[in-house]
Amino acid sequence: MNIVEVDNCNIHVYANLYQGYGAEFSKIIAEKPSVDGLFEIYPKLEGNVTGYLLYIDGVPAALTAIETKSPAEYEICDFYVVPYFRQNQLGKQFITQLFKRLRGSWEIKQVAGADHAVNFWRRVVSEYTDGHYIEDQYQDKKWGLVTRQRFNHV
Repeated sequence: MNIVEVDNCNIHVYANLYQGYGAEFSKIIAEKPSVDGLFEIYPKLEGNVTGYLLYIDGVPAALTAIETKSPAEYEICDFYVVPYFRQNQLGKQFITQLFKRLRGSWEIKQVAGADHAVNFWRRVVSEYTDGHYIEDQYQDKKWGLVTRQRFNHV
């Protein structure tokens, strides 16, 4: 397992993997690809949004985009594991390593209809925090009704 930050040398790998993520969520968020058949990467990896890639045996297996809202305050904007690699809890291991690396406080949101994502995040955050997290639902300006988990490192 190798986690690398996205930079100019590997942004194309992130963009390629993102197409699978965009396709998987396209029905839930009612978003079509462009006339070129590509999904727009949102949020863009710039400013306070950093991308990470997970490689397994040299093969890109997952991506995440994390927004730094303030020092040591993070939001997971995107998280995707290629279906082939959705085994052996690789997604959980990937994000857990980033939780440990960055520490701080975290917020994760899932759009209405993404029940698989809600279940994944509940399991991961509950186990990581030993059940010490807050979950709620609210109306997000961009995404509408979302389920949200929040926790702080102690």
